[in-house]
Amino acid sequence: MTDTPETTGQDAGAAAGEQQNVEFAVVSQYVRDLSFENPNAPQSFMTDQGKPQIDIKVDLNARRGSDTNFEVILKIRADARSEDSKTALFVAELEYGGLFHIKNVPNESLQPVLLIEAPRLLFPYARRILADATRDGGFPPLQLDPIDFVALYRARVQAQQQQAEADAAKGDDPLSGPAQGNA
Repeated sequence: MTDTPETTGQDAGAAAGEQQNVEFAVVSQYVRDLSFENPNAPQSFMTDQGKPQIDIKVDLNARRGSDTNFEVILKIRADARSEDSKTALFVAELEYGGLFHIKNVPNESLQPVLLIEAPRLLFPYARRILADATRDGGFPPLQLDPIDFVALYRARVQAQQQQAEADAAKGDDPLSGPAQGNA
């Protein structure tokens, strides 16, 4: 007889659990909200405004829809002002969403997947929608530079850590209730 290792039912289940494949798929993409404002038309087209000053703001939100479905919303706002910053040229706002099927991703990796990888897939489509909206509004198409979603994620984590430290320093421990005592 040869020695063969025996595997208990629990060990076999654990081994099978480790071999589960990660699933990550886009179920749907959609425009949740799109707004374009041209507040000074037609005056803004009658004079040479020079090179506009454009302020871009990006935000991300993610939420669980079910055990394996997650919604990720990429919010982009572009405020354009004339070169002298006195005249508003346009305001473009887009909330572009994606529904993602995610399965067998460890909990510690779920937030980076939702806030880095999912927006990377959404961004090219959101960029095109904003370029089309600004072009259709009478301006040159707004060509957004690529966004570093890793840097955005790190900044968010750092801000959350700083907020937690500030709350702890103030004694604002959300887990402890108000002090109680007998007078």
